[in-house]
Amino acid sequence: MTFRIHTYGCQMNARDSEAVAALLEQAGHQPVDDERTADLVLVNSCSVRGKAEDKAIGKLRLLVKDRRRHPARIVGVMGCMAQRLGPALLDRVPGLDFAVGTRAAREVPRLVAAAAAGAGPQALLGRPDDPDVPHLHGHGGVSAFVTVLLGCNRRCTYCIVPDVRGPEYSRPPNEILAELAALAGQGVREVTLLGQSVLNYGRQGADVWAGAAPSPRGFREPFPRLLEAASAIPGLRRLRFTSSHPSGCTAELARAMAELPPVCAHIHLPVQSGSDRILRRMRRGYTVEAYVAAVDRLRAAVPACAITTDIIVGFPGETEADFEATRALFRQVRFDNSFIFKYSPRPGTSAADDTDDVPDPVKDARNRLLLEDQDRIGLACNESWIGRETEVLAEGPSLRNAARWSGRNAQNKIVLFEPRGALAPGAFVRVRIDRAKPQTLYGRIVGEE
Repeated sequence: MTFRIHTYGCQMNARDSEAVAALLEQAGHQPVDDERTADLVLVNSCSVRGKAEDKAIGKLRLLVKDRRRHPARIVGVMGCMAQRLGPALLDRVPGLDFAVGTRAAREVPRLVAAAAAGAGPQALLGRPDDPDVPHLHGHGGVSAFVTVLLGCNRRCTYCIVPDVRGPEYSRPPNEILAELAALAGQGVREVTLLGQSVLNYGRQGADVWAGAAPSPRGFREPFPRLLEAASAIPGLRRLRFTSSHPSGCTAELARAMAELPPVCAHIHLPVQSGSDRILRRMRRGYTVEAYVAAVDRLRAAVPACAITTDIIVGFPGETEADFEATRALFRQVRFDNSFIFKYSPRPGTSAADDTDDVPDPVKDARNRLLLEDQDRIGLACNESWIGRETEVLAEGPSLRNAARWSGRNAQNKIVLFEPRGALAPGAFVRVRIDRAKPQTLYGRIVGEE
């Protein structure tokens, strides 16, 4: 059977899709790029915002409707929306064959076989505290994701992730390191360590490093120790991690980023708001002052560190003064990039019960202003690269212009350049930057490894 997986949402979903694809291949199925030739189409859904759910449901309905041309096609859904809605999703999308939750992804091949045998629609959610999720990888590539922390124990008032991803579970270090070594042996040059709040790795009670040799650099915190151990794996040139909570930006993390060569000079550090009043209502667990102190700590240790963030505009009760405080934080921190979202109430969260929601036109205006602010700041940050050289991991031809190649530097900035010679994905090249846009650098190769 041929299959195609459509993925919505975050890197965690991308990683889950890769693992499920590997499971399906183990079961004898073949991936295809063209959905029109797929016998099975699986949608990996996101539930963080209402718009993400609407997109996934719209896609599922189109797939079911398309059965007029593909009557035998199997259509399934996995991910956070499937976990949140469960059997109700089968009613919302009549004709859907199965829905599988975030902690039951290993059951996808069995559900596919059941659907092929004529079984009726099924919903399987799994236990939210089940750590037995697949960690298989596909056919390699220059970079990979590795999940180190499952779930989330934080209860931000707007966020549905703890409900759909379950409680935190830190994978054993030896299991993670073996996975990293295997990827490096397959030619993977860059790995991103994943967790909903990845800096909380190893902080769920039991010591994940119990019985291990002491840290050579004297690290005592679990995540810096993991970075140190991963940095020693031969062939692994770059290490990234996401997503980070400001409370985990300790002096030891900053030292690890400064001392461990494979660890990239970039951190994604969601702030969500520049107003202490809104941060309290969000139950984020820090103040603006504490956030700025974390940024200063990181930049003091790693001056070249790029910092990106997430922002929610129009959170319930957000006044003009609160919004202007967020704009002021942008001017102070000068984020390299920001992912800005309009607040969307999620069922079951405490913020969904708030009655002082911000009108949509106000959300739209604030979203537009903040995007304009970020474009100005991002352009200034990127223009500072003009005339400088940077090491870029070549990924392959640009999707928009095949004559150019695309890659990223240690700061996670997209760099476009013209290839030369027998350049192959996975090569590291030196690129001199000669032009910049708010989210992209342009340059020419001046050296290769």
